[in-house]
Amino acid sequence: MATSEAQKRANRKWRSKNKEKQQLYNHRSTAKRFVKRYANIDDLIELENLIHERRQELEEKTS
Repeated sequence: MATSEAQKRANRKWRSKNKEKQQLYNHRSTAKRFVKRYANIDDLIELENLIHERRQELEEKTS
C-alpha cells in the first residue's frame, strides 16, 4: 500500500522533532542486522564481551 503525502509529511515532522530517537532506532536496527546476517563466530564472541562489559558498567551506575 502506498504511503499518502499526509503520512509522509507526518513522518518527516516526527523525525525532525525526534532526531535522537530516530538515530537510536537506526543504530539498533543496524546492530541487529549485522548479528543476524553477517556476523561470524569471532564477531559474536567479541560482541558478547562488549555486551558483558557494557552491562557491568550500567549495573554499577544503577547500584
